[in-house]
Amino acid sequence: MNSIERPLPPMNADERAVLEGWLDFHRATLETKCAGVDETQAATASVPPSGITLTGLVRHVAEVERNWFRRVLAGEQAPPIHDPRADPHGPEGGFELAEGASLHEALATWKAEVARARECCAGRSLDETGHFAGGEVSLRWIYVHMVEEYARHNGHADLVRERIDGTTGV
Repeated sequence: MNSIERPLPPMNADERAVLEGWLDFHRATLETKCAGVDETQAATASVPPSGITLTGLVRHVAEVERNWFRRVLAGEQAPPIHDPRADPHGPEGGFELAEGASLHEALATWKAEVARARECCAGRSLDETGHFAGGEVSLRWIYVHMVEEYARHNGHADLVRERIDGTTGV
């Protein structure tokens, strides 16, 4: 497997550093789970009836990053990345692989969305809010939700990767 930097989140720091540290740890974990697979492997589903693939997971979390940080927090009118028919205010999309979808392209799109998410958060208080489901949601809540989102999908990626080549626990 390729070596991807995955720093341990700070164990004794302020709230923001801890939240951002855990989110970056989980982002790096997903990237690590994708390292060393070819395009065919990345498009391999875990087990029927699930259609979850590594490429689909990366495409999905790119959409999730866009939704929570750009649409919800920053109020941007960012269109869906992968499915123009998807709800532009929802994180769905990406799981289903379109013809020609590649892990390489999915990772590049995801990295761009992560960079944009960081820009959206820079200089904002954890108490600053965006709009979601008819109410306000704080950046603090978004960070916690994103850690949960990645943790859940990293579990999916672990199962997919195990199916592909037996690799677990990265």
